[in-house]
Amino acid sequence: MTCPAPTRSTGRPEPTRPGILTRPLALRFVSVVASSIGFFLPLGVVPLYAAQSGTAATGGLATGALLLTTVGVEPLSPRIIRVLGHRWALAVGLLLLGPPTLLLLVSPAPSVLLVTCVLRGAGFAIVVVAGGALTALLIPAERRGEGLAVVGLVTGVTTLIALPAGVWLAGQYGFGVVFGATAAAPVLALVTVPFLPAKETAADRPRGMLTWLRSADLNRPALVFAASTVAVGALTTFLPLAMSGAATWVAPAALLAHSAAATGSKWIAGRLGDTHGHVRLLAPGVMASVAGMALLALTGSPVTVLVGATTFGLGFGLLQNATLTLMYSRVTTAGYGPVSAIWNAAYDVGMAVGALGVGFVVGLIGYPTAFLLVAVSMLPALLLIRRERWRTPTEQEPSARPSVTSTSARDVNGSRAAGLTTGKGTI
Repeated sequence: MTCPAPTRSTGRPEPTRPGILTRPLALRFVSVVASSIGFFLPLGVVPLYAAQSGTAATGGLATGALLLTTVGVEPLSPRIIRVLGHRWALAVGLLLLGPPTLLLLVSPAPSVLLVTCVLRGAGFAIVVVAGGALTALLIPAERRGEGLAVVGLVTGVTTLIALPAGVWLAGQYGFGVVFGATAAAPVLALVTVPFLPAKETAADRPRGMLTWLRSADLNRPALVFAASTVAVGALTTFLPLAMSGAATWVAPAALLAHSAAATGSKWIAGRLGDTHGHVRLLAPGVMASVAGMALLALTGSPVTVLVGATTFGLGFGLLQNATLTLMYSRVTTAGYGPVSAIWNAAYDVGMAVGALGVGFVVGLIGYPTAFLLVAVSMLPALLLIRRERWRTPTEQEPSARPSVTSTSARDVNGSRAAGLTTGKGTI
């Protein structure tokens, strides 16, 4: 005898929510973890390696080359996806991200460092774009926000471990161990690539990146997110310097509080957004980010700094999940690669602008005023959010339907992953 399906008051069976943690997504987690290790494990080690070889200035140049190449290749990655497909583009990215690190064992010369970082930056760009698009394909549309939060959690935890572990391993066992592990992790993940679903988009008419970049439906959420990543760049670069006169634990504790809060709020955003709409989370995310940066300006109070970092992390996590989910919801599967490229570029460019911009003015106005200035700079994002709220519910989040149809007035013709512990959520 079978039990009847649970019913609502209407007497009709209650629809079953599709599962998130499927076998394909579990396989995808392998390359998520491997690519996070491949990028973050040597991130703090390469400058140390350059400094010990008598080329301290080259360390900063190498990191800059890594990030600039990442930003430069991200817009090109959708074309690579169209040619190779998601799976094999991901494989190419993993190969470029890991094995070139072994070149550093040959020579610490500046030219070798730069070539290595350029190759790795290109690999990381392809990984985050192709991997992010593939991840979106593996998550049910009606639970996309929650699914992206789960992936962000995997990325965030891996990053939290890998970034300090690289420096510790280099100090305990030497640079060779770090560079060897960096090369090996992405290569080992290649074993899972052939078993990922071959969900390609050959049937969709390809469009150039300029078409996607001109889409207001995509660039508005991307700009809202970029406003918060500017603050992340300022926070991660200058908070340790601003707190240099305080107890040594304050800055690390604040950065950890920020990362933990961002990771947790991404999960909350996924749950709430899938149920009530992701647009509704944008304004609270911006306001929490603004309040957090304003509190960070009170650098004389360790407690206030911790509260500020936590508040900012909560807002940043909301914006990470909500903006990426919204952007995916507004395109067909053909747009997943471009969306991933645009969102990740907004992440990287925003962080660079925040670090460079504050660096130019902090000597003149000091850290507290600089943090306040960053807080104020995020307020114009509320105007973009106001435009989002004017949209109809179907215009806001068409992913509630099975697919975006060509009859939609806000289809791709008119119209994102992961992270840094601050979290690229869909690597």
